Amino acid sequence: MGFLSFLGRVLFASVFILSAWQMFHEFGEDGGPAAKELAPKVAGLQDFLESKLGTGTPKIDVRHVVAAFMALKGLGGLLLVFGCFTGAFLLICYLIMATPLLHDFSHFNIGEPQYFIVLQEFLQCLALLGALLFFVGMKNSINRRLPKKKTLKSKTT
Repeated sequence: MGFLSFLGRVLFASVFILSAWQMFHEFGEDGGPAAKELAPKVAGLQDFLESKLGTGTPKIDVRHVVAAFMALKGLGGLLLVFGCFTGAFLLICYLIMATPLLHDFSHFNIGEPQYFIVLQEFLQCLALLGALLFFVGMKNSINRRLPKKKTLKSKTT
């Protein structure tokens, strides 16, 4: 069972590790294709924050967002392979931040073909998030079920 668990973690984490590796090789000075895709979405987020918090909001650089996503996916995936709780936590943080930003299906009408594509990608990210939450829950329940070692009392005669 231990090998199958390890193999499952490797296959699951490979999605994130390979994606981070590809983002790393395409990064360049401008942030690569990921920055081009994220730029209008980060600009919309920046406008939203400025409308709520005022004009003193710091500027969000798209390259920093891409680098943060790359680091969360790569490090989180590597740590998850070894069964570390921190790796799952990093991947959960990535999915919570990236899913609404990358797969915002609310800007499309229900009849459009693009709506269903973005909705499917959104639901896939939710499924990955659910699998990570399941991993964290199982990791915590195993730690609670392990019997604690009892100290032996010495008998006096």
